[in-house]
Amino acid sequence: MSGALLTSLALSLALTLVFEAGFFLLIGKRDKKDLLLLLLVNVLTNPVVVLSFWLVALYTEWNPYIVLILLELFAVLTEGYYYKRYGRSFRRPYLFSVAANTFSFGIGLLIQQLL
Repeated sequence: MSGALLTSLALSLALTLVFEAGFFLLIGKRDKKDLLLLLLVNVLTNPVVVLSFWLVALYTEWNPYIVLILLELFAVLTEGYYYKRYGRSFRRPYLFSVAANTFSFGIGLLIQQLL
């Protein structure tokens, strides 16, 4: 099980970094420090969300959709806070966080459906 968990953590983080950085560039942002901030906050939040989801799924009977919504909310609020506090070009940091996470999550779902 640990190999599957490590693979899931690594793949999820790698894809999240690619998709959210791509979203950042797609909407016209170019500030290199803000791009670095985006990468760092995702390194902070993504493993926590993925690991927490795995642990909840393995050891509880909780509804996985509710857990996922709560974990994504945690990620959005945490990332939005850092974008607001340390970002230079985030005019609406929480909205950006919601949009970037929705984009990344949606692309991830699409990839899962195709595989």
